[in-house]
Amino acid sequence: MSSQNFKLFYFISPLLIILSINTFPQDVNIIPYLKQIESGKAEDVRYDLMDLKERNPESPSVMFLDGVLTENGQKALLIYQNIVDKYPNSKYADAALYRIYSYYYALGLYESASKKLSLLINNYPASPYINIAKQNQLLISPDIEKEEDKATRYGRDQQTIDDVSGSYKYTIQAGAFSNRENARSLQDNFEKSGLYSQIIAKQVAGTTFHIVYVGRFVTNDEAEDFLRTINTKFNLTGRVVTINQ
Repeated sequence: MSSQNFKLFYFISPLLIILSINTFPQDVNIIPYLKQIESGKAEDVRYDLMDLKERNPESPSVMFLDGVLTENGQKALLIYQNIVDKYPNSKYADAALYRIYSYYYALGLYESASKKLSLLINNYPASPYINIAKQNQLLISPDIEKEEDKATRYGRDQQTIDDVSGSYKYTIQAGAFSNRENARSLQDNFEKSGLYSQIIAKQVAGTTFHIVYVGRFVTNDEAEDFLRTINTKFNLTGRVVTINQ
């Protein structure tokens, strides 16, 4: 399982509340489909989505629904960014931008996340997603992680990244999954190749991401060299991170 195949997240409930409060003229009403996803019927919606996309290829509403159902995180980001770029005044533009921000934050790409959040604040000052970010204490200073948001380890190794002893200073963040089993599948692939791997669970904006790490390195150069190898071997887009973040 490559890190290309992970879900961005199904963060639905606050969205349904927000959309039920705000009424906008909209070409396609996707709220019933979002409710189906909320109730665990994502596969049914995925089947309906094919027809919706065929009949409404330029609908930002259908595009948003497509993003919600897209399991490849990078592809989902492109869908959300397309909504923000091409339909900045659509009903789902601020929700799409917030999802981009939350994803970057979950991966520890704090600078990118901060830029997206700034755009959300500047371009959509009335967006309820700004308040959601404040409630989760992710606003303005996301580079300082709260103790209660630190990783809860899943999998075989019972250490957290912060607990790794010795002189190891770097590791590789290989992927982030909303589905724990997808994360375990990638970890299994690493372990079958004899590679040290662990999973950290991180709460972001009400969604749990299972972040997969692989390898432990003394120097950044060692980590970067290994990163090129596993990116090619496992078709990843990983990045080097420090162990004590």
